[in-house]
Amino acid sequence: MSGDTARERRDDLATEEPLEIRLSASRHVGSATPRPRAADGSASTSTGAPGGAHRTVAITMRTPGHDFELAAGFLYGEGIITPGDLSSIAYCTDEDLPQEARYNTVTVRLRQGRLPELPALDRHFMTSSACGVCGSAGLEVLHDRCAPLPAGTGVQVAPKVLYGLPDRLRAAQSVFGKTGGLHAAGLFTAAGDLVAVREDVGRHNAVDKLVGWALMTERLPLRDSVLLVSGRSSYEIMQKALSAGIPVVCSVSAPSSLAVDLAREFGMTLVGFLRDERFNVYSAPERIATP
Repeated sequence: MSGDTARERRDDLATEEPLEIRLSASRHVGSATPRPRAADGSASTSTGAPGGAHRTVAITMRTPGHDFELAAGFLYGEGIITPGDLSSIAYCTDEDLPQEARYNTVTVRLRQGRLPELPALDRHFMTSSACGVCGSAGLEVLHDRCAPLPAGTGVQVAPKVLYGLPDRLRAAQSVFGKTGGLHAAGLFTAAGDLVAVREDVGRHNAVDKLVGWALMTERLPLRDSVLLVSGRSSYEIMQKALSAGIPVVCSVSAPSSLAVDLAREFGMTLVGFLRDERFNVYSAPERIATP
C-alpha cells in the first residue's frame, strides 16, 4: 500500500530457522581429525557423534549460513570450548533426525573423551534471534575466564575512519539489500579496511559467526581489530567481543547500561550512535585518536 494505491507484488524475506548445537566427546582421544571449516566452505567429514557422549547445548533461531562458525563462536564466547578443543564440526545425520532437521543440527566434536561438566549449560537450551542467551553470567563470573584488556594498548582509530565504517558495512550486506531484515557485524582494521562481515536475523548471531570464523582460521585474539554492529550494543555482544580480544566495539545505535559497565570494567573502548559523522565514546577513549 502506498498512499491510496494498493498493489500486489513479491517481497523477499530474511530466513529464520532453529539451529540445534550439540557437543560431542571424541571416542578416540588424540586421533588425527580434519580441521573444521565454515559452513559454506569445505566441510568436515565427520557426521555426528557415533559412540561418543553428547548433549544439546543450545537451540537458537538464526539465518542459515555459516552455521559451523555460529556454533564455534557461540561455544567459545560462552567459555565452553578453547581453540585446542575442536576436533570437527559437522551437520548431524543421525537416523533419529527427520530429513528437514539435519541441516538445522550441528555437532561439535571435542578432542577430549569427556564432555565439560558445566551446570551453567542448562540455561542455554533455548535462545532467540532477538536477545540471545538471556541471564548470562554477571561481571564477577566473567572475570573468571576473561582478563581485562591492558590500558592504552591495541589499536588507535581516527574519527574519520570511524565515520566511514557504517557505509562500508552496509555496502557489504548482500542479503540486507534484498530483504532489509538482517543485522550485521563487521570486523575492520584500524585503517578502516573490512576484514570480514556476517549477517543474521540476530545481532549476537552475527558476532558469533565472526568470532567462529576467527577461531576456525586461527586468528584469535583479535587485538588489532574494530567491531561494528548494526543496532545497539548489548551486554552479550560486549561479552563475545571481549572473549575474542577485540579492543574497540562500535554500534550505530545506543549501548545498554550493562554493556557500558562491562566495557569500563574490562578496559574496552565502546562507541555508540556512530552515524552522520558523529559518535559517543563511553569508555577507554584513549584508543580514539582525537586532536
